[in-house]
This record gives sequence, C-alpha cells and structure tokens, in this order.
Amino acid sequence: MTTSSPRADWRAWSGLAVLSLPTLLVSMDVSVLLLALPHLSESLNADGLQQVWIMSIYGFVLSGFLVTMGTLGDRIGSRKLLLIGGATFGVISFVAGHATSPGMLIGYRAVLGIAGATIMPSGYALVRNIFHDEKQRSVALAVFISCVMAGGTVGSVMGGILLQHFWWGSVFLMGIPVMALLLVTGPFLLPENRNPGAGRVDLISVLLSLLAILPIVFWFDEASQNGLQLIPALIGLAGVACAVLFVRRELRLPVPLLDLKLFRGRTFTSALVIMLVGSFLSAGIMLLFVQYLQLVKELSPLRAGFFMIIPSVATTVGVMMAPFLARRLRAAYVIAIGLLIAALGLTVLTQVGVSTSLVVSLGAVLCFGLGVGPFVMLATEVIQGAVPPQKAGSAGALSQTSGEGGVALGIAVLGGISVAVYGSKLVIPAGTPAGVASVAKQSIANATVAATRLPPAQGHALLANARSAFSEGLNIVAVVVAVVAVALAILAATTLRDAKRPGEGMPSQETSVIGKEAPVDS
Repeated sequence: MTTSSPRADWRAWSGLAVLSLPTLLVSMDVSVLLLALPHLSESLNADGLQQVWIMSIYGFVLSGFLVTMGTLGDRIGSRKLLLIGGATFGVISFVAGHATSPGMLIGYRAVLGIAGATIMPSGYALVRNIFHDEKQRSVALAVFISCVMAGGTVGSVMGGILLQHFWWGSVFLMGIPVMALLLVTGPFLLPENRNPGAGRVDLISVLLSLLAILPIVFWFDEASQNGLQLIPALIGLAGVACAVLFVRRELRLPVPLLDLKLFRGRTFTSALVIMLVGSFLSAGIMLLFVQYLQLVKELSPLRAGFFMIIPSVATTVGVMMAPFLARRLRAAYVIAIGLLIAALGLTVLTQVGVSTSLVVSLGAVLCFGLGVGPFVMLATEVIQGAVPPQKAGSAGALSQTSGEGGVALGIAVLGGISVAVYGSKLVIPAGTPAGVASVAKQSIANATVAATRLPPAQGHALLANARSAFSEGLNIVAVVVAVVAVALAILAATTLRDAKRPGEGMPSQETSVIGKEAPVDS
C-alpha cells in the first residue's frame, strides 16, 4: 500500500513566487548591464578593458562560488543562506548604483557575484522541499527555471525603460524592492532546509579556481590591448600555476569541489565543452551587438532594449523546441543543426556595418539565438544522462558552473578581442589633440564623449570613424565565433551520437542542479 505525497497549499505557491523573483533578478544581470554599459562608461570614464571587467567579473565570481554556496546552504540552512545573500545583494546593489569609479564598480560587482551565487542553489533546494507531490514539484521547477530563461527578455525591457528616464545606476536599484520582499516574506513562507551531514566548504579550492581563471583572462586582455608585456605575462603564469594546484587538490580530496574524475567519460566531457564554449559565444556576441545598436545605430536605450528581446525570445524558442526535436532525431544532431543555424546568422553578422539595415542585423541575431537554444537544453540533459544517478548532483553543478563561467569568459575574451580590433582600426582625424585621441582609442563609448570636445566637423569625422572601427571589430569577432560554432557542431555530431538523456538507458534520479537534496528542518 502506498500513500500519496501531501499536495501544496497557497503558502507553498506563494513561497514559489517569492523564490522566483530574486532568481529572475539575478538572471537579468547581464542583459540590463549590457544596455547600461555605454552610459556608465561615459559617466565613469571607463576604458575598454575596464568595461569588459565590469561586465565579466560578476559571472566569474558567481560561477566560482555556486558549488560552495550549495554545500554551505546544506550546512547552515538554505533559507538562512538565501536571506543572507538576498540582504547582501540588496545593499551592494544600492552602493553599486552610486559607484564613482570603474575600479569601485568592478569591486561591487564581484561582491554581487558572491551574493548572487546563493540564490540559485538555495532556490532549487527550497523548491524541492516545499513541493512533495511529484507532479506539483515538476510544475514548480518548470516555473522556477522559466524565470532563469526569462531574465534576458525582462532585463532588456526593464533596463531600457529605466535608462530612458534615469541615470545608469538605476538598473542596480531594481534589486532592492525584490530583495526587501524576500527578507520580509521569506521567514514566513519558506521552510528551513538543512543537512547536518553535508560536506565541508572548501574555500581553498574556490580561491585556487578564481586565482587560476582571473589572472589568465587579465593577461589575455592586457596582451590584446597593449601587446606582450612582462608583468601581465607573469600574472598569467601565476594563474596557470594556480590551475595546476587546483587540479592536483581536486584529485586528492575525498569530496572535491569539482569531481574531475567525471571528465574521463568522452560524452560527459564533450557535452560540458559544448555548454562552456556555447555560452562563451552567446555572451560575447550579445555584448557587442547591444553596443552596436546603441553606439553605431544610435538607438535609444529603450529601443535597443526592445530589439534585444528578439534574440532572447529566439533562444527561448530554440530551448523549448529542442526536446521535441530530440524525440525524432538524436540529441547530437539537434545540437549540431542548431549550431550550424547559429553559424549562418553569424555569417550575416560578419557583413553588418554602419549603414546596414536593422532588419538584416536583427535577422542575423534572431537566427543566432534560435540556433544556440538547443544546446542550452540538450547539453544539460546529455550531461545528466552521461553519469550514474549518484553523480547527478556533481554533474549538475559542473553544468551550471560551466554555463555561468562561459558567459563570463565570452564577455572577457571576445570583448577583449573587439577592444583590440577597434583600437587598431580607428583612424584619428588630422589635428586631433593627443589626449583626445588617446581617450577615443580606448572604446567607442569614450570616442562618443571625445567627439564632443572637438570642433563639429572634426568631431563628426571621429565619431564616424569610431563607428566604422567598432563594426569591423564586431565583424571579426563574428568570423571567429562562426568558425568555433561550426567546430562545436562537428564535435557534437561525432562525439554525442550515442549520448543518453535522462530516462534513456539508465534510471534518472531527480536531483537539484546544485548539491544534494537535504531533509526539511522546519
């Protein structure tokens, strides 16, 4: 005789709404800041590389702390961690909106990344323990995940509206009322969720992972902007050394931060590479395209925000279609075809310039967004299907970490390439003062400001040249991304042909994306 699980009441569904709002907010981060970047760059006088780090540091830190925050939530309680993270996110959002220098804003964004890393793992754990009925739990998880997917669309609209009427810092203030609502209602609507037997928090591994990635990316960006120099090269080598120490530590620990032994499986490794590199490509293209809309095509933040809905919705459509297509074709082929469609859109993007019709450029990113959607869904499923059920938590953690890390890497690396191409292609009009020319070469946003310091004819010439140079940078990045997308398609088609999704060939155990399910501690 079996007993049915208790069904959720109004309190549970209200708790889901409370959990979904901060999740939506955290996932909106990249899209709202993409729109705000030209405006904050002008206000803070941020150069091209500072703009890249303002955008990417959040993702690097967030991805570095996701697994740790999942473990910490198990130990001290998911609700407690969520409330601490929400309070921190709200406070730092306020001060970030009033930053007075690029370095200050980069620091605040790093702290926001730590706070943001508490939201997703805590949210997944709490949803699983609020909803005990299997069908209701599936609906609740779908709602929760849809908020993650909807973040880009909502962020584009909200960011455009705020920037149209207020200063750049207003996009950070969106988090304050949402986190205030969480702090007020969370203690009453959300049960505590704790696992006293959870593994320990390995901060040394977290530190080594960040000390490996950040110096290497810093060296790459510095080299792309200023050529090979001794100090940045030494910093990059220090990052490589930390990467070696990280791998050695993870292989020795009985319960590692990241289970590197999972990489012995070809299917798992290939799917994870596709997740990482695919996210890398998507973030880099969106970073440059939203700047193209505002600084080359001279669209207002509101119009640019609404136009950015197009690739966001296209990606969502690709995500939703992927499982249905995978019932008729192998997941490997659906991913590969999608990436080839994305490469087709990128081929068009290699030709856009200052005078290109918006219809053409928007059609290109629509095609790109539609094509990258399938890998977002199916690579995650392949990763889960490639490991035993008892390893599903670790696999899910690696999947989400690679996705978030790929976004940060794409912004940093492809943004750095764009900055380097822009600086090398920009033609400075004759007679331009050296100081103004130096500022203009840093970024197109700075060139827009520098042009106002020149006589009208000279300023107009500088601005026209800057728009042309930025478009060339976008074209070159699109070529690189198109080639990589085709290579990923080949990788998917050749290495994932025998991949299993959850439920195909092995029993799937329902697990949260980060960490393991913990018992309820009311």
